[in-house]
Amino acid sequence: MSTRLPPAKGDSDLRGRTPDDIAPPEDTLLDVRGLRTWFPIRKGLFSRTVGQVKAVDGVSFFVRRGETLGLVGESGSGKTTTGRTLLRLLEPTEGTATFDGQPIFELDAEELRKLRRRAQIVFQDPYGSLNPRMTVGDTLMEVLRVHGLARGEAARVRIRELLDTVGLLPSHAARYPHEFSGGQRQRIGIARALSVEPDFIVCDEPVSALDVSVQAQVLNLLEELQSRLGLAYLFIAHDLSVVEHVSDRIAVMYLGRIVELGDSDEVITRPRHPYTKALLSAVPRPVPGKPKGRIVLQGDVPSPAAPPSGCVFHPRCQHPLKDADCARIVPPLAEKAPNHFAACIKEPAFVQLTTR
Repeated sequence: MSTRLPPAKGDSDLRGRTPDDIAPPEDTLLDVRGLRTWFPIRKGLFSRTVGQVKAVDGVSFFVRRGETLGLVGESGSGKTTTGRTLLRLLEPTEGTATFDGQPIFELDAEELRKLRRRAQIVFQDPYGSLNPRMTVGDTLMEVLRVHGLARGEAARVRIRELLDTVGLLPSHAARYPHEFSGGQRQRIGIARALSVEPDFIVCDEPVSALDVSVQAQVLNLLEELQSRLGLAYLFIAHDLSVVEHVSDRIAVMYLGRIVELGDSDEVITRPRHPYTKALLSAVPRPVPGKPKGRIVLQGDVPSPAAPPSGCVFHPRCQHPLKDADCARIVPPLAEKAPNHFAACIKEPAFVQLTTR
């Protein structure tokens, strides 16, 4: 029987289900609902708060066990802030996040330390994230000591195992970060994240600072580790071609909000948001004899301290049906196709087919 999903309350009858309306699957590891991370703008002698930088503004998604969710968008879209907030490297302003049933934002210091054995991060800058005064062995030894995982000879054996896992030699444990290439330093960062045997890793643009040939090696390593260890990734990047290669599902962010969310193949082959279409048009896909239909966005990303009214993308949008409503109505992240969500009032809502 064909039934139209009930519209959500609001000023538009085009609204289908949103991610907040859908219960996460049974195998969900991370569930995020309505996440906001705002930073105060202070001025004057007494540092009065005169505004807010809305770095992350109402984000909802989930990550299954062993799954990769790609988070993609331009610089300044809030991707890194989202990842760091989920690990409590930054504190949220609003919203909830549960990790394997645990409410992340309610954990005390000891509970948070235990959580970080299961949830780790690989940083964008493979050199800046390593202490230049510590050898690789000392860096990994410190992690094992802090979490009480191994000491003495057992720790040294574990360090050799970690280096071998990421494709480095045991002798590399005696070297300092400046003695390695960018790709090798990123492998050290991955080894550090793996040292506590986590279930989930935030990969914060792990290949953006590397040469193209080295990017492929690191991506292949991450995929191999996921297959062998059952890891779940939140893979953050600004390059949609990289995200397409590694992700099971993709979330597209713009100015602190998710504007499209769905299975990787669906988002890539049938994008529903104008911003996603613009990102895809920038991915090199040479086809002999076929001209490239590049969509060039005009202007810069607006400031998250003063986001546009209505749809945050409307000042740069090139949708053929764009009109005054786009500057007035805040579009929900609504379902446009099965498990495919987009925040655009000019895209038709999905009519769900259900069998009774």
